Amino acid sequence: MRNLLYLVLIGLVVYTIVDVVRSEDRERAGMPKALWIVLIVVFPLIGSIAWLAVSRAMRSRGAGVSRGGGWGSAPTTPAGPVAPDDDPEFLWLLEQHRRQAEREGRRSAPTDGATPSGGPDPAGGPSSADGAGGGVGHGDESSGHDHPDPRTQA
Repeated sequence: MRNLLYLVLIGLVVYTIVDVVRSEDRERAGMPKALWIVLIVVFPLIGSIAWLAVSRAMRSRGAGVSRGGGWGSAPTTPAGPVAPDDDPEFLWLLEQHRRQAEREGRRSAPTDGATPSGGPDPAGGPSSADGAGGGVGHGDESSGHDHPDPRTQA
């Protein structure tokens, strides 16, 4: 039983030394790594418990994303979106700009059904008088991409 206590103490010391080495400056309460390691080696039980208490308190006090708590812990994720297309507010604003541009495009379009470029009209209808648009150029207005209209494909 006595040997088991020594093994537990050695395991605790090894864990805390590795944790000290991997720690960030804000987790050490202003003390250098070497001083923490000396404290843990000279006073194994007290130093290890002191390190665990101080480092956990400093990690919980730290703002934002923490790096995780040791071996086997799940990786932490950032608090907000990483990319603009992951941000719902950005996507909403982008959609509002697209709708605004679409409304302005409809107001400035000619009313006789022809477009200045001679291509398909903004409503998606054929641009020629005989109705043979061929399906090319009848884009989906909601996406702004020029895809063939499946309704006109034979």
